[in-house]
Amino acid sequence: MTFVKNNPVYFENFLTELVNQFPANWGKDVQAPVSSIPANIHETNEGYHVELNAPGRTKEDFKLNLENGLLTISFEKKEEAENKEYKTIRKEFSYNNFKRSFSLDEKINTAGILAKYENGVLKVFLPKKEEVPITPQQISIQ
Repeated sequence: MTFVKNNPVYFENFLTELVNQFPANWGKDVQAPVSSIPANIHETNEGYHVELNAPGRTKEDFKLNLENGLLTISFEKKEEAENKEYKTIRKEFSYNNFKRSFSLDEKINTAGILAKYENGVLKVFLPKKEEVPITPQQISIQ
């Protein structure tokens, strides 16, 4: 099997990468640091919509925790079983661990938080509490 046909520059870059990694990281698993992922936050009259771009995962991969007004969303990469018959020549896909935390104020109905994962985006809905209008009242003197 050939890696590249009629492209000596690509093969040269591949060899340069391979040589630069040898011997420092040869045979070692390089642990990626916990990183952050991009998030979009939208506000509507009903609540806040948080979207995290996280393709290539499943809904079971995520952990959402709420503690003391802090919503933490995390993902930990699981080790894949090595298949001896299926040899990876080059691996460019990367699924790093990540953790994002969001402070929630008293306006959020924490009991109604919803989350779903679709098309590579984790969507979290943070509903607002219904505002109880404060009506002025007259207090009689006895």
